[in-house]
Amino acid sequence: MERELDDAWMRDIGPTFVKDRAGQLAAVDWTFNGWGGQEWARWEHDAKIAAQVADLTGVAVLGSTLVNEGGAIHVDGEGTVLLTETVQLGAGRNPGWTRERVEAEIHAKLGTTKAIWLPHGLAGDYGTYGTQGHVDIVAAFARPGVVVVHSQRDPAHPDHARSLEYVEILRGETDARGRRLEVVEIPAPTVLKDEDGDWVDYSYINHYLCNGGVVLCAFDDPHDELAAGVFRRLFPDRTVTLVDARTIFAGGGGIHCITQQQPRAGVR
Repeated sequence: MERELDDAWMRDIGPTFVKDRAGQLAAVDWTFNGWGGQEWARWEHDAKIAAQVADLTGVAVLGSTLVNEGGAIHVDGEGTVLLTETVQLGAGRNPGWTRERVEAEIHAKLGTTKAIWLPHGLAGDYGTYGTQGHVDIVAAFARPGVVVVHSQRDPAHPDHARSLEYVEILRGETDARGRRLEVVEIPAPTVLKDEDGDWVDYSYINHYLCNGGVVLCAFDDPHDELAAGVFRRLFPDRTVTLVDARTIFAGGGGIHCITQQQPRAGVR
């Protein structure tokens, strides 16, 4: 069935699927306002998509007044969630919300108990079509206790300093079960700027897990295979497939941003 859209980023406009302890599926319908009400954005149709998808799948809808997107969260499945201050606490999304109020709403909808905050996203994500700091190009859980993080090795790129900050924060953190995080640094692509001379936010962190596989962003870059090798070691039971994501990134996101998974009900 077709539904009208304003944009193509299903990770953000679609529902965040969750399960209860019995394995029953539900869909979180965050409030969507065009990534903080950006001047170029339109969301008349996008704001309705999460509920429409939930209706098509026949699952319960969990509404939320929190302005949030699926690319702005990442969970480990055991109670820990990654967030960024410039998204959930940004004035364009949730003015007046405290960190405690945001965490309470996130935990209530996701079933998490521990939030790890990063101060910001990658530098390129604050451009015209940026999300203002989505975590899904910065850091992600490979499995409980293990987090992959974007590592810009070139000091000429503003994300070099940011990467060092992310690693320091994450290495100093524990998850919801009290485990010290193992941090795996994923070297950024070697390219620094796009054709317009702007800093790129190309990131291998923006991957998609599907049944039996990992779909990994590629950039026709020497580091593509290096990143793929790290992901193959992290996911030995999955097939890692590289897909050129430069055209998608030119539109403001990556493979993770333009996809959304629906878990199978009844499986914990």
